[in-house]
Amino acid sequence: MADRVVLDGALTRLGSTAEDDVDLLAQWFASPDFVEHWGGVPISRDEVADKYVGRRRPRVESFLVLAQNTPVGYAQYWHAGATEGGIDMVLGPQAQGRGLGPDAARALLAHLGGTLGWRRVTVDPARGNVRAVRAWEKAGFRQVSSEAENLLMEFSFSEGRQD
Repeated sequence: MADRVVLDGALTRLGSTAEDDVDLLAQWFASPDFVEHWGGVPISRDEVADKYVGRRRPRVESFLVLAQNTPVGYAQYWHAGATEGGIDMVLGPQAQGRGLGPDAARALLAHLGGTLGWRRVTVDPARGNVRAVRAWEKAGFRQVSSEAENLLMEFSFSEGRQD
């Protein structure tokens, strides 16, 4: 199994998920509040195990988002080419509105741009998820398309930012 990756932000720490995390993640992804903007439908334990505990490495890297060593959310990045890809993230309701999302996004961006050499990262929050759109903007993402139900937002490292 791949070594666990740990990414530190100012307010958060992201740690690679593992099989030991499936029960926690299954509980979260079974909650309508947690999946409201993540497909909108609770996800079965088997699907969580297949998708969110590292079984899709290296194409998709999965992380627990921690605040003060307490798990508060899930994040993943996925490759769309050698120097680009996307991020998905969901925080539990108790973690929202505290600056944790932008902080975790910046930690991911530092890893993607600095360690992996990515040049472009995208996110696609639901248009109606105003809190998420603002959080991605605070992390440095800019809207590039709004034609679909989800917005397409982009962070480009070629603009000189590495974090």
